[in-house]
Amino acid sequence: MTNFSNCSGRCRLFLALTCAVIIAGCASYDERVKSNAVPEFRPGLLVGYLQPETLPNSLALLPPPPPAGSVAFSLDDEYSRMSFALRDTPAWTLATSDADLTFPHAAGTFSCALNAQITEKDTPHLYILLRRTLTDAALSTSAAKDHYKRTRPFVLNKETICTPEEKAALEKNGSYPSGHNAVGMAWALILTEISREQTDAILLRGQAFGLSRIVCNVHWYSDTLQGRYMGADTVARLHADPKFRADLEAAKAELEAVRAKGQTPTRDCSAETEAIALQRALAQ
Repeated sequence: MTNFSNCSGRCRLFLALTCAVIIAGCASYDERVKSNAVPEFRPGLLVGYLQPETLPNSLALLPPPPPAGSVAFSLDDEYSRMSFALRDTPAWTLATSDADLTFPHAAGTFSCALNAQITEKDTPHLYILLRRTLTDAALSTSAAKDHYKRTRPFVLNKETICTPEEKAALEKNGSYPSGHNAVGMAWALILTEISREQTDAILLRGQAFGLSRIVCNVHWYSDTLQGRYMGADTVARLHADPKFRADLEAAKAELEAVRAKGQTPTRDCSAETEAIALQRALAQ
């Protein structure tokens, strides 16, 4: 079992990222998954594939966040102010949904892009794959977050956020880089390997997942860009792990079986498409 007893900073990051993980109990898994159950290091958060020492070091890999008065910060501020127009639109609704990293909710993030459902019952390896890589990707951002402790946009602009119940926790957690963006990009890259025919739709959804954090008023634009980088770096390292590669192959077979059954998304995919279009207009 991975030892997380010495990674309190990383664990604090992930608790702040999810803010409140509520778990009702452990549902039954496919027998193959049961025989190799993955432990939790916090309620609802599974131990990732990567050992703490093999996680990407965001402090070493990323430049410092843009300082106040710089051209880059002016761009951050402009994106932030433009995002206010997306409140009370489908983009705001999507941002609120994307903020929730708890499962089973988060398992449906890419269901419209995949045109298939990801569930604990029908795709147990893929479900576990998403949960474990969420941990790896989020923790990859912790070194820079803890070092820079960048102030989040809502603290400066005094505007609302899409998850007001998380405000106090987010104020104490560094903004740079975005853990949500690391997770979204990691998931997107992994899912493109599982379902190559949906690559463009999956990558678009991964970008939207990250842009939701700007719409939500909890991250700057530069936070999202560097978060994506950390997600990609995490996936590169995951490929060296044999258990990850085995779960990836099993997930491909599971998704094919779900599609053969004709199980389509239960989410409102038309509303999601509209929300992503609004986000893309913001980013142009």
